[in-house]
Amino acid sequence: MEAVTSTNIKELKKLFSGKVRDVYEVDENRMLLVATDRISAFDVVFKEGIPGKGQVLTRISNKWFSMINQVPNHLVSTFPQEELPFLANYPELEDRTVLVNRLKRLDVECVARGYLFGSAWKDYQAKGEVCGIKLPAGMKQAERLPRPIFTPATKAESGHDENISFEECVKIIGDENVANKVKEISLEIYAWAHNLLWDKGIILSDTKFEFGLDEEGNLYLIDEVLTPDSSRFWSQKTYQIGTSPPNYDKQFIRDYLEILDWDKRPPAPPLPQEIIEKTIARYREIEQVILSL
Repeated sequence: MEAVTSTNIKELKKLFSGKVRDVYEVDENRMLLVATDRISAFDVVFKEGIPGKGQVLTRISNKWFSMINQVPNHLVSTFPQEELPFLANYPELEDRTVLVNRLKRLDVECVARGYLFGSAWKDYQAKGEVCGIKLPAGMKQAERLPRPIFTPATKAESGHDENISFEECVKIIGDENVANKVKEISLEIYAWAHNLLWDKGIILSDTKFEFGLDEEGNLYLIDEVLTPDSSRFWSQKTYQIGTSPPNYDKQFIRDYLEILDWDKRPPAPPLPQEIIEKTIARYREIEQVILSL
């Protein structure tokens, strides 16, 4: 199977190409999202894709969207070919497209964390707090937090997202009530998903959500949800406080790149086939767990 790293649906206008998704205009109210097999690490997109990754992400998101009832989501159809029959001309796009409502995206990454890891661990080491939230002294890497916390971040078009305080989050969103709502819903979905996965032997360390508003100001969950690209999943079997637990995502790629003499700027070095195969295997492992929920 070849990786799908670019798309060109001639019948539709392409609005945007992100690190993974291509977004097409269907009409003034709806868009078609296509999850490609593109992969990025250290904010650099690689020439090689991970074959099947976009389909895995789509199936995982669709599963979660079907289960989450804390807030409506942007999905119109997970079978867009029924309404857009010309998609049959693009067999490579099968299982990687969804039809969604066109909404006004909130320009904040809504991150919920239950464990001290990643950028939160770095912030804690430097200041003893994360996004303005004071945490107990003496905590270790990957340790479970006393309670989950909401750690919003700016949405960077390029480069790294940056953690911000809740006060800054309110300013960006422009409405304190909406900001409080996304905080509350993010923590609620995180706790619910954490408990579901815990029973399957998986730890949901943290995850990021994206939200959008319709013209009436109603809130919707958008983009992808609880996937290996937007979340950090650990196995309970390999989890240890004070370490960097193995993750169900592109960790194999990051680990490989760290041993290279590469300055983490474009162009990206080529990815060996072995690394590509190990990476998709990890994505498929967590997919099987989630689809069994």
